[in-house]
Amino acid sequence: MSSDKSKLMIHAQQVCKSFSGLEVLKGIDLEVPKGSVTCLIGPSGSGKSTLLRCVNHLEKITAGRLYVDGELIGYREKNGVLYEISEKAAARQRSDIGMVFQNFNLFPHRTALENVMEAPVHVKGIPVAQAREKALDLLAQVGLAHKADAYPSQLSGGQQQRVAIARAVAMEPKLMLFDEPTSALDPELVGEVLRVMRELAAQGMTMLVVTHEMGFAREVSDQVVFMDGGVVVESGSPDQVINNPQHERTQAFLSSIL
Repeated sequence: MSSDKSKLMIHAQQVCKSFSGLEVLKGIDLEVPKGSVTCLIGPSGSGKSTLLRCVNHLEKITAGRLYVDGELIGYREKNGVLYEISEKAAARQRSDIGMVFQNFNLFPHRTALENVMEAPVHVKGIPVAQAREKALDLLAQVGLAHKADAYPSQLSGGQQQRVAIARAVAMEPKLMLFDEPTSALDPELVGEVLRVMRELAAQGMTMLVVTHEMGFAREVSDQVVFMDGGVVVESGSPDQVINNPQHERTQAFLSSIL
C-alpha cells in the first residue's frame, strides 16, 4: 500500500473498539487510497460494520487513531493526548462522509426528491432551487427521475436504496461508506443498486463497502480486506484475496459462500 499519507483517504492505526468490555475491533490497521474502492468481507460479527461506523464517528474508537483525508476523526490531539471533539465538530466531519445503510433510513414523510434535497438545504445552506435541480439530476443518474414525487412507501427496496445513495451523494462527500447496502433487498433488486455503485466507482468516488456480494468485490474493488474476530486476517487485490486466499480462515469463509 502507498505510504504517502497525502494519497490516503482513510488511514486507521491500531483502531480498537470495545462495547461494555467486549473487544469488537482489536487493533485494525487499514489504508484506503483516494479514488479507490475497498471491500470489507468476512463473517457476521467480525467487526466490519463497527469499523465502518468508526470511520464517521457514529461509534467512538477506544484506542488507536483514525484519519480521513489527513484529519483525525472524532478527536483532537495535543501533546500526544487525545481529546474528544464536540458533537458539532463531529457533525462537520461527518458531513464530508456519505453513509448508506442496510435499511435505507429515508424520511418516510418526505418524497424521494425531498429526501435528496434535505441535507444540502439544511446542513450546507444550499438555496432550495439549486438543491432541487441537483437532486433531480441525481435521481436521474440513479434511474429514478420518474419517482421524484413518490414517498418511500411507494418505492421498492431497490428504489429506496438508490434514493439513499443519491441522498448521500447530494452532500458531495469525499468518501462514501456502504454498510451491506444490498442485504435487505430481494435478490432481483440487488443488481440495480450495484449498478449505481459501479457508476460511482467509475467516477472516482472513494468507497469503503461492507458486502457479501463477492462478484461486486471481485469486479469493482481495488482492495479486498477479510476480517474475522475483530482483526484484519488478509488483505490485497481481489485476485489475491478472493481467487487465491493464503490464510486458512479466508479459505474456509470463501468456500462456505462461493
